[in-house]
Amino acid sequence: MRLEDERESENIEDRRGMGMRRRGFVGGGLGVAAMAVVALLLGVDPRIVLNTVGQLSSMSPQSSPVQSSPQDEQTKTFMSKVLADTEDTWRAIFKQSGSQYEDPKLVLYSGQVQSACGFAQAAMGPFYCPGDHKLYLDMTFFNELAVRHNAPGDFAQAYVLAHEVGHHVQNLLGIADQVTSAMQRGGAQSNQLQVRMELQADCFAGVWANRANQFRQILEPGDLEEALAAAGGVGDDRLQKQAQGYVVPESFTHGSSEQRMRWFTIGAKSGDPKQCDTFKAASL
Repeated sequence: MRLEDERESENIEDRRGMGMRRRGFVGGGLGVAAMAVVALLLGVDPRIVLNTVGQLSSMSPQSSPVQSSPQDEQTKTFMSKVLADTEDTWRAIFKQSGSQYEDPKLVLYSGQVQSACGFAQAAMGPFYCPGDHKLYLDMTFFNELAVRHNAPGDFAQAYVLAHEVGHHVQNLLGIADQVTSAMQRGGAQSNQLQVRMELQADCFAGVWANRANQFRQILEPGDLEEALAAAGGVGDDRLQKQAQGYVVPESFTHGSSEQRMRWFTIGAKSGDPKQCDTFKAASL
């Protein structure tokens, strides 16, 4: 990616180095049941949240000096520039439709973090919390992306952030509320709704890539291939195959590798958010 001359976003919260210390239990925020629903929305097994709440409900943040390597600072700067570019892109798209885009904030953390959606651990991966309009990222995830999922490269990292920004766009458009309400009602379609939600965020990430390159020429040869490798690397079928040796399509929450690559490509080729209506698509 060519971002050397691009601006950095001011919407960064660096919480790296904030540990946790014991305290008395304090209520508030989302209830446990609601947090489990949010976990479903984020594609996380709700049992992880329920177990984690019990462990972390008696803990609170404690600051310590950030031990940041030059490589970490370089990645932080890169993420800040990618975030700024998503801001410029989605502001323009929303303006074209007569509305106003609200910039999200990117929270960088290490190990575990507290959000308006409750406590989260790095094992959950990057996520977006609709309760506070913030993206949460432990940058060590990029090592896992490159090594475990075979998706190295700067644009693979950019895709991850753009996908979470896609969830923010869904939140602003009211899509997230509609899906959450439908999922709370339960039924056999909950997983299918979640998959369509995630695939739309992939498509929105592709829309950003198209628009950013169209107006600012930031893409280099091989960038789109890096994004596709990342999208395919975190497909449900591939993750399940790695974890348990077999695939259970009925339990998918994000979509297969092929589906994730397909919908990112739809957005990247069209640059049109209207082409990302996965909820009306007859086939994913």
